[in-house]
Amino acid sequence: MTGESPVDPERGVYGISVAADLVGMGIQNLRLYEARGLLDPDRTEGGTRRYSANDLDRLRRIGTLLDAGLNLAGIAMVLQLEGRIVELEANR
Repeated sequence: MTGESPVDPERGVYGISVAADLVGMGIQNLRLYEARGLLDPDRTEGGTRRYSANDLDRLRRIGTLLDAGLNLAGIAMVLQLEGRIVELEANR
């Protein structure tokens, strides 16, 4: 045992530049996706964005949907429906 605690996938730990590098997107894209309601990263007390592992997964999904030809409105709908499916399956 290493004494390390497991990483919480919902905890924001990555700054915007690191998150952008990890998912292969521009910083301005991440800001745009947040402005459009596709993403809601954590914020520090000073207002700095902090991205979680779950946020990175969501950004990768957004990238996949963009590559498939969807616009941001279409992506918002797909993400909403996928989230609803997860909720319904959890309530089975």
